[in-house]
Amino acid sequence: IMQVIDIAKKVAATENTILLSGETGTGKEVFAHAIHYESQRKGKPFVAFNCSAIAKDLLESELFGYAAGAFTSAVKDKRGLLEEAQGGTLFLDEIGELNPELQAKLLRTLESGEYYRVGDSKIHNTDVRFIAATNRDLKKEIETGHFRSDLFYRLSVFEITLPALRERKEDIAILTSYFIQRASAKNNKRIEGYEDQFLTLLEQHRWKGNIRELKNVIERCVILSDETKLKANLLPY
Repeated sequence: IMQVIDIAKKVAATENTILLSGETGTGKEVFAHAIHYESQRKGKPFVAFNCSAIAKDLLESELFGYAAGAFTSAVKDKRGLLEEAQGGTLFLDEIGELNPELQAKLLRTLESGEYYRVGDSKIHNTDVRFIAATNRDLKKEIETGHFRSDLFYRLSVFEITLPALRERKEDIAILTSYFIQRASAKNNKRIEGYEDQFLTLLEQHRWKGNIRELKNVIERCVILSDETKLKANLLPY
């Protein structure tokens, strides 16, 4: 993970578009935030958008905004995320969820810095740095026709792959101590650490949800614990 952090620090100082890949819960948005705050754009907005969290027919208006009268409920102009992030960083999580038509429009914006609001004929210019993230294998998505190859190569000017937690088990102890501190403060508990068997079981777990799963498990154990050290019997598996 230190190698990944070192790479992220180096690319943060540039204006390159970045693609963060890795399983769900590996910390892609955390890395995106860190890259933004290490960049020359750190004083400008960081706007995060999960492409899978909204209906596909609404994605375009969320990204680009819309003009008054574009559709029935559009009574006035609406700024899109590109305008909200002007001068800063736009983080597009789950980029693989974009439909082909919207992929083409995003590609145009990446290449020209220009876009249209929905229902508007006026060209708008944008100055944002794009960071995208995915838990999918986009190369396979290209082969099946679900993702544009030209958009992939435009987004992956610099690709950073975040390792799964099971591939970095030596970090579990450090992460566990950190999450214990945070969960203890949040829940007004006094937990000073954990027993050896507790950590052993953590290191043996597969962690399909990665760091996010570990964080949730530790917070659950902190809440349930009546002692100052977490014990193995608190674990949910």
